[in-house]
Amino acid sequence: MSQRDQDKHKARQQRLKEVVDAKVAEAQVERGLVLVLTGNGKGKSTAGFGTVLRAVGHGLNCAVAQFIKGEWPCGERNVLEKLGVPFHIMKTGFTWNTQDREGDTRAAEAVWAAVAQDLANPAVDMVLLDELTYMLSLHYLDVDTVVAAIEARPEHQHVVITGRNCHRRLLELADTVSEIAPVKHAFEAGIKAQQGLDW
Repeated sequence: MSQRDQDKHKARQQRLKEVVDAKVAEAQVERGLVLVLTGNGKGKSTAGFGTVLRAVGHGLNCAVAQFIKGEWPCGERNVLEKLGVPFHIMKTGFTWNTQDREGDTRAAEAVWAAVAQDLANPAVDMVLLDELTYMLSLHYLDVDTVVAAIEARPEHQHVVITGRNCHRRLLELADTVSEIAPVKHAFEAGIKAQQGLDW
């Protein structure tokens, strides 16, 4: 690279640094955030659990609610429970397998009752509501109840929500929304889900 090109690159990077530094200086509000990880792509729960692991690594107290999930092994739970993170699990499995609306609704309500206590507890710094979006789109939980509990949480508490087809009320409430889009998925090529990679 010529000296001229190096100087141009340095000048561009300096301008970029000034813009980033100004944005960092402006961001002075510190409070609990609501993050939504939605979309049809793979990795929403994985990103949610990664956020919980990061928080635990910094000494924050976290709690997890797993909607949809069954009783099969869960690598994230295997690690996080050992680190003191409580889990509330529906244990019914995928709704298309159970085909039991009443039973699934009762299971969702039981998990919600447990995690609602975490959402009201100032000792809990972060709550992961994994696959919550399905509970609202399938009308297993009342959206007004869910939104009210998230809005009334302690000011410092973070909430992470995962799942497809996120309800617009949660999107409006969220501070950060990431939509994960599918580009390619091994399952579509006939490759089965694998322990340690997919769960």
